[in-house]
Amino acid sequence: MIGLSIVSLIILLGILIFIHELGHFLAAKRAGVGVLKFSLGFGPKLIGKKVGETEYQLSLIPLGGYVKLLGESEDGELSAADEKRSFQNQSVYRRFGIVAAGPVFNLLLAIFIFALVNMIGIPQLTSRIGGLSEGAPAQLAGLKENDLVEAIDGARLSRWDKLAEKISKSDGRALRLTVRRGDEIKEITVTPQAEKAKSLFGEEITVYRIGIKPSRQTVTERMNPLAATMQATIQTWNIAKLTVLSVVKMVQGVLSPKNLGGPILIAQMAGSQVKEGIIPFILFMALLSINLAILNLLPIPVLDGGHLLFFLIEMIRGKEVSVKWRERAQQVGLALIIMLMAFVLFLDIERLGLDFF
Repeated sequence: MIGLSIVSLIILLGILIFIHELGHFLAAKRAGVGVLKFSLGFGPKLIGKKVGETEYQLSLIPLGGYVKLLGESEDGELSAADEKRSFQNQSVYRRFGIVAAGPVFNLLLAIFIFALVNMIGIPQLTSRIGGLSEGAPAQLAGLKENDLVEAIDGARLSRWDKLAEKISKSDGRALRLTVRRGDEIKEITVTPQAEKAKSLFGEEITVYRIGIKPSRQTVTERMNPLAATMQATIQTWNIAKLTVLSVVKMVQGVLSPKNLGGPILIAQMAGSQVKEGIIPFILFMALLSINLAILNLLPIPVLDGGHLLFFLIEMIRGKEVSVKWRERAQQVGLALIIMLMAFVLFLDIERLGLDFF
């Protein structure tokens, strides 16, 4: 299991990092900026090959990667031709686009994965009722086990998630359910009941339920490429919003930082997803790709978001942020990232129940 988790983690991070750095690489090439190095991983080089002016390499520490651009950190002077191809001599808008391309490519990877899965199709619970709670609104209204809900207030549906969504968003309003019972079609009105529950962030919320649970019946729906891509874009947007909200809730103190996970937790989850099959694994990859994109866009120096913040300030002021301020911000950002990495690693070790003290 440990070996499978490690291999899964390497494959997972390798693909996510490659796609991220590929975004920077292609954007730089399109802008006419020279690319000196494309590295998967940090630290000492394991293997590498130079093609043209770019050296492609695999480095020892697989927890990241980087693209080194011409003029980004040159010690010597550049020729007149190279000055034009230097990253620092590009317009602020081009530099912004090159840096933003990494997170954008991670989001595009998620859209691609979701679209692919939407076209292949995965089993979804149908809207057939598998059981009712005693004395709940559904039972009192006359619904029965094995009833198939085909519509709510005239709106057709066939999946359990859509049925649950309609009920939860009812605000307690009476709903007209179109139900198939054997060969009969019945119209049954049921009024959802308000209940207290916990949100994803542990906050107390009010939800509306009618006291039903799904059967085990499933249906596989396959979409055409256009519909699959549109749905994938919506799915990616919703998960991105949830990720941003999670960060906000953590800053507000609503969500505990102990929910964070480091490489050990990711490896465990990747291994378990691989055991479930290729579809669960690539869906997990899509989820992590979105998280990687959003976290990289945080306005912390060292991360892409920190560079983008400097570019935005430059756009507003009409001149670059001074080197002194950028260097100080980079030092603070690096310290924050190191502390965060140490913290999530400590949480991972704590979850394993290990004691090194």
